[in-house]
Parts: sequence; structure tokens; C-alpha cells
Amino acid sequence: MSRIGKSEIALPSGVEVSVSKGNMVTIKGPKGELKEQIDPDISIKNEDGKLTLDRPTEQKRHKSMHGLYNSILRNMVIGVSEGFSKQLELVGVGYRASNSGNLLELSLGYSHPIMFYIPDELKLETVTEKGKNPTVKLEGVDKQLIGQVAAKIRAFRKPEPYKGKGIRFVGEEIRRKAGKTAAK
Repeated sequence: MSRIGKSEIALPSGVEVSVSKGNMVTIKGPKGELKEQIDPDISIKNEDGKLTLDRPTEQKRHKSMHGLYNSILRNMVIGVSEGFSKQLELVGVGYRASNSGNLLELSLGYSHPIMFYIPDELKLETVTEKGKNPTVKLEGVDKQLIGQVAAKIRAFRKPEPYKGKGIRFVGEEIRRKAGKTAAK
């Protein structure tokens, strides 16, 4: 049996779960509300402040969906109760980031600034301190959306292995390569 799928999801205080027709799960909490369509084969029980998922058979498809939906629901519960955040740092001479509302403006060494609109569900913050790399901070309740938007921002200028310039996640290790050596 799937170890991830059979684990129970504890619901913190202030988090409500409702399952409507067609296995549409709605989770409400202090930070917001999330909805997810669950496969009709997977059954969901909400008992004593704990969510449990059951699968009908031992088929490979049912086993994989069992663990997948358990992880999705667990991330939804964490999102509406605590929230998620990701930070990106811009490493490079002249790289800048600024925002006005949810419009992010990046200066990454191209001939033009890059304007990128962040979805309204997320909160955007840019920090520029003297002597430190500019950072972009994303906050929200939907883990998948934050990861997707952060990956799109990172794709504007991926970190390169020779000098390490580009957009990277805070704490990310970039594997560096040795440059060319002069022939004698």
C-alpha cells in the first residue's frame, strides 16, 4: 500500500473541508480558499479533524492517484492555514527588479526591460539592499501556482555555470564549471 496515500491529513483549527458532487474538494482556512477536482474512484472521509483517502483496488493507476491526491490535499491544507513563499535572487552586474502592484519589472542585461504580470492570487514583493543581490518574494496559498510562476521568472535568465549569473532560488547551489585555460 502507498505510504503517502494511507497517511492521514490532520486539519488545523480554523480549516474546513467540504466534498461536493463529483468529488470537488473545497478547503477554507484563515488565509484563503482552494478547490480541487479529485478522481471519482478515490473516496474521501473527514472524521475527527482528519482527512483520509481510500482507493478501490490495487491497480497501478489507483495506487498512483492515491498518493498524488493525498499530497495535493495536504499542500492545500498547509496553504490555507500557513501559506507558501518562494524567494528568487538576481545575481549579476546591473540586474534589477522592481514592482508596482503585481507587475514585475526586471532588468536582466537585455536591450529591454522585462515586464511580467503576477496572478492576483499571489503577493509580490521586491527587495533591493545596497551590497546585496536584489530579491523577488512570492507569497500565496497555492503551492503549485507559486512554483509555476517562480519557474517562469527563473526562465527569463537561468543561472549559467561559468560565472553563476542569472536568476536563482535563494539557497540554490549552482554547479560551477572551470573556464578555458590558456595554451602555452
